[in-house]
Amino acid sequence: MYYCCGITDKGIAPHNEDAFMIGNFVSDNGVSEQKLNAPFIVAVSDGVSGEKSGEFASRMCLEYVRDIDFSADLNNSLMKVHNRLTEYSISNPDMHNMQTTLCGMFFSGDESITVFNAGDSRLYRFRNGHINQISRDQSLVQLMYEEGSITPEQRKTHVRRNIIFPVFGNVDTVPEIDLLRIDGMKYGDILLLCTDGFSDYVSSLEIEEILEMPISLHKRLSLMVRKALANKSNDNITIIAVVYCD
Repeated sequence: MYYCCGITDKGIAPHNEDAFMIGNFVSDNGVSEQKLNAPFIVAVSDGVSGEKSGEFASRMCLEYVRDIDFSADLNNSLMKVHNRLTEYSISNPDMHNMQTTLCGMFFSGDESITVFNAGDSRLYRFRNGHINQISRDQSLVQLMYEEGSITPEQRKTHVRRNIIFPVFGNVDTVPEIDLLRIDGMKYGDILLLCTDGFSDYVSSLEIEEILEMPISLHKRLSLMVRKALANKSNDNITIIAVVYCD
């Protein structure tokens, strides 16, 4: 069994373009705590800033993901989600070219976890007191960093850090969905999904310090939101944490 806790906060923004999903529950407001047995899905989405109806795209994307048959080809199933979003936006001019990132995990119960990602929302794993990023940002600055043209510190503050590759709902091109399998959770592990309103403003050290605190997971996530706001996050903030429990 797994304990999952999700939180989303609009921060100082006028509305929330983030959403999260735990099991069959999708929300763009508040907190959810659930205990689940595999199979189940957890995911976060972040409506693309500057595009129409980002808040609508993020929630709709997760509602479509909820309908996926994960026993089928996962890439094809996720591409159907993208196609449904584009079809909706084309037929509804007010929603034209609505787009959203998507980062999530499928727990199948077979001792491994399937990760899927398009955009710059992230998955971290906290193990033995250290945090490591599992997903790869699909962004211009990540590409520049991998090519060696900028440093890790420059990646955090680069003027083009918000330029991401095609995501779900883009009517001009299709996303390249990263899929990977990771080993199952060990006792004490925490898997952390988040949007960039959190990851862009809270350092790995700050995450580690909060996750080490002997308080409830819900309180730790609330502290993370407050830390992001204290560090001047001007974006929506969404986090899901998953731990294994007997």
